Amino acid sequence: MITKRKTNWFRMLFEWKGSVLPQLLPRLSLLFLFSLLIVYFREFLLHHHIHLNPAIFTLFGIALAIFLGFRNSVSYDRFWEGRKLWGALLNDTRSLARQALTLLESTNYKQQQSEFIRMLMAFVYALKHQLRHTDATTDLERLLPPALCKEIATADFKPILIMKALGVWVQQAKRDGKIDSITQVAFDDNLNKLSDSVGGCERIASTPIPYTYSVLLHRTVYLYCFMLPFGFVESLGWITPFIIVFVAYTFTALEAIADELEDPFGTQPNDLALDTMSTMIESTLAELDGYRIERNVQPQSYYST
Repeated sequence: MITKRKTNWFRMLFEWKGSVLPQLLPRLSLLFLFSLLIVYFREFLLHHHIHLNPAIFTLFGIALAIFLGFRNSVSYDRFWEGRKLWGALLNDTRSLARQALTLLESTNYKQQQSEFIRMLMAFVYALKHQLRHTDATTDLERLLPPALCKEIATADFKPILIMKALGVWVQQAKRDGKIDSITQVAFDDNLNKLSDSVGGCERIASTPIPYTYSVLLHRTVYLYCFMLPFGFVESLGWITPFIIVFVAYTFTALEAIADELEDPFGTQPNDLALDTMSTMIESTLAELDGYRIERNVQPQSYYST
C-alpha cells in the first residue's frame, strides 16, 4: 500500500507510483491511435454521416459517472471494513497479551506467558497469509513451538487452529490454578472477538462483487470511450485524440481503482498494508512481553537452538 504523504499540487500531476496510469497506458494508447484514425478519415465519415450527436455522450456520461461512483463507493466500503477489522485485531491481541501478563498468578509461568503472546503473533501472520493465499511456513516456524507448527502445517485454516491452541492454553492455565473462572471468561470474550475478525475478513475475501456487475460496467466504459471519437471528431478536429484520452482516463481509472479496492487484502499498491500491520502488531506485543524488535532487522526464530 502506498502510504507516503501528498506532495505539492504540481508534482502530483506527474506522480507515477501508486497511480493506476501504468496499467492503463496500453489501453489509452490504443484509444489514442483509434482516435487518430477516426480523425484521419474525418471527411469520409462526415460525408457518409458516420458520426454521432455529442449531446448523447453528455447525457450518457452523467449516468455512467453516477454508476462508477456507486461502484467505487461499494469497493471503498469493503476496503474500509477490512481496515477496521485489522484495527480490531490489533486491539484484541493487545488486550489478550495484557491479560496473559497481568491477570495470572505468574510465578514460574513466564515461559508459558511468552508462548501465549507468540501464538498471538503467529495468529496474525497466519491470517495475513490465508487472505493472500501465500505460504505461512516461515513465519509459523519462527513463532510457534515445533510440535504445534507441525500440527497445523497442512491445515487450510491455520488461524482457526492457532486460536484453538490459544483456548487450550487458557484452559491449561485454569487447571494450573493461574486464573479463576471469571478471568477465563474474560479471555474467552477476547478470543471470540478474534474469531469475529477472522470471519469478517473471510467474508470480504470470499464474497467479491458479482462478476456480471463488473462485466457490465467494464463493457459500458470501454464502449463509451471508443464511441467518443465519433461524437467529437466534427467539432474538435485534430485535437480529438487528446480530449478523448483525457476523458477515457477519468472513466477507466475509476474502474481500475474500484477493481483494486474490491479485494483490500491483495498485494496491489493501493491494497491494505498487511505486511506493515502484521509487523507492527508483532512489535507491540513483543514490547508488552518486555523486549524490542529492531527495525530493518530480519526477525529470528524464537525457538532456534
